[in-house]
Amino acid sequence: MKLGADFTRLFSANAATNIGDGVALAAGPLLVASLTSDPRLVAGAAFAQQLPWLLLSLVSGVFVDRLDRRKLIAAVNGFRALVIGGLALAVSTEVVTVWLIYLAFFLVGTAETLADNASSTIVPSLVPEPLLPRANARLTAVHMVANQFAAPPLGAALFALTAAVPFGLNAVMFVVAGLLVLGIKGGQRTVPVAQKRPIRTEITEGLRWLANHRVLRMLAVTICLMNVTLFAGFAIFVLWARERLGLGEIGFGLLLTATAVGGLLGTLIVSRLREHFSDSVLLRTGLIVETLTHVGLGLTREPWVAMATLVVFGMHGSIWGVISISWRQRVVPENLRGRVHSAYMLFSVGGAALGSLISGPVAKGFGITAPFWGSAVVMTIVTALAWRSLGRHLMKQATDAARAEAAPLP
Repeated sequence: MKLGADFTRLFSANAATNIGDGVALAAGPLLVASLTSDPRLVAGAAFAQQLPWLLLSLVSGVFVDRLDRRKLIAAVNGFRALVIGGLALAVSTEVVTVWLIYLAFFLVGTAETLADNASSTIVPSLVPEPLLPRANARLTAVHMVANQFAAPPLGAALFALTAAVPFGLNAVMFVVAGLLVLGIKGGQRTVPVAQKRPIRTEITEGLRWLANHRVLRMLAVTICLMNVTLFAGFAIFVLWARERLGLGEIGFGLLLTATAVGGLLGTLIVSRLREHFSDSVLLRTGLIVETLTHVGLGLTREPWVAMATLVVFGMHGSIWGVISISWRQRVVPENLRGRVHSAYMLFSVGGAALGSLISGPVAKGFGITAPFWGSAVVMTIVTALAWRSLGRHLMKQATDAARAEAAPLP
């Protein structure tokens, strides 16, 4: 069974945005680090892009459920192109400041609350339910290959050559992605005006659904704490790579690529793993891998050890991502998908924002490896708390209930 032409267009659009974002993934921290060596200010750039998820994610979910998701993604990509294009101009004319970077990243993050939510929730409208894991694995693969494998070294190299170029390329990729999405025929859903209710009411409905679902509620809390611990270390990753491993700009880009290599391997084996192991076993294993990753990065001074650790972490990350999003798409009703996903992302990116916020002060006060050791302790506790709720019986029970509810009446 094929995924279809509409999914191919969405896949191609995601590839374009991930190339641009991957270039900026390396160039962004390098740009901030070229202006300041203060770990608090470097980590603040990541926080600026994640803050909109704390402030606007729930509201964005309402509009994702109300509007034509295809047109919404296209419009938001156009806006992101303007913002990043403006940043590229500021860099090329040498008027860029740390605070201007923060503003640009905040605006891009605001747009992401709409684009990323809509892109995820439109997938079940484009492919049959049995093909969701395959579709999500391909989207995860293109994210790993473009965003984290090929593009970061390119971004670092382009930044070393001319600082403005990677941001200009990012803007162009947003334009390409917007045009591709407009070619999608399916996935259109606009709620008639008469059916629209107050935004607060719709937000509450999505939050209540998530809060009443035991497994999804635990997944949301778990990903929140996982991202707090992850970004507590990764927000100052560029400084850690420089001071702990002795890596320069190109070495930093290659270090980011190690995660993508593992992520790509994970997308290639996730379907086979699911044939032999339950989703519960794979998610529980992921919790252990996540904990040991922080221990490994806290201990090592060797680039090759760090890269090997990040390869394993990347495999875990993509496997966890494919399983969790496919499972979430199955159990959440279509009319609530945008709001529940936005609530879930509030936990996910909110955790990342909190981790980025505490990263700089912890590193400055206790040393560059302190965020990794603190993260290892927290993840040990998270693993113990989440273990039971991610049990096989509970996950299967929730999936069966969702299928029964979605089935047409005889």
